[in-house]
Amino acid sequence: MAKRITDKRTFIQKITMATLATILLGPMALATKPTPAKTPDPTVFSHKYEAFTAELKKYVVINGAISTVDYKRWAKDRKNLDALLQKFSKISEKEFKSWTEKQQLAFLVNAYNGFTIQLILNKKPKESIKDIGGLFSSPWKKEFFTLLGKKRYLDWIEHGVIRKKYNAPRTHFALNCASIGCPRLLNEAYQEHKWEEQLDLQTKVFLTDKKRNYLKSNDKEIYLSKIFDWFEEDFVKKSGSVRAFVLPYMTDDKALAEKIKKEKWDIEHTKYDWKLNKN
Repeated sequence: MAKRITDKRTFIQKITMATLATILLGPMALATKPTPAKTPDPTVFSHKYEAFTAELKKYVVINGAISTVDYKRWAKDRKNLDALLQKFSKISEKEFKSWTEKQQLAFLVNAYNGFTIQLILNKKPKESIKDIGGLFSSPWKKEFFTLLGKKRYLDWIEHGVIRKKYNAPRTHFALNCASIGCPRLLNEAYQEHKWEEQLDLQTKVFLTDKKRNYLKSNDKEIYLSKIFDWFEEDFVKKSGSVRAFVLPYMTDDKALAEKIKKEKWDIEHTKYDWKLNKN
């Protein structure tokens, strides 16, 4: 009889301990379960641009100084891109003017790149974005989106706002014209808190790409992308000369940089590749 009572007590103790363990450990076990990643809502505007970054990471492949875009695959699932660009279009000029300068620039660059992608998805050029235009028209002059309350075109963002109102020539290495010759399309959106880091990286990567920008010491020449020909005034305004702007990014040899500036090495321009940046 005593053995049965002892066995019963032991059984009850085991049950009690197991129940207590479940109560104590259950919340801990739940806490260790990974939380599923939340998909960014493209219909909600955020200065972090999580939804745009998510789309860029899906379809943009970076290989060193070059990036390519999977336009065919993106065209099959473009609803998020269209939704987030629609949200960009709803930002009023009043709201835009209330932002900091870096917030404004990040928005303008992201809008330019996003609407350029949308233009490619809409028109489906085979070889180049320039195929979208004609003899007397340009893809950069087409009014196909709304921004800050009015119908706009890509050149309006670049030349009518960014170049006109901001002394920020590094944006030339953030804007992407859907061409191989352009600075690469970053696979993340530009953001206020990463603005300086992102622009410095893009400028450095572009200017150290030996296919488009390089020093030819024997001939005392600097070979640069046509970007430095087309927009020379922007770099002169910022740094005093094109040489003064590019050399800190092209070489870490300060003595060589000073020598090049003093001797005023000639500047030549490399051929610009207008082929579509598709993969």
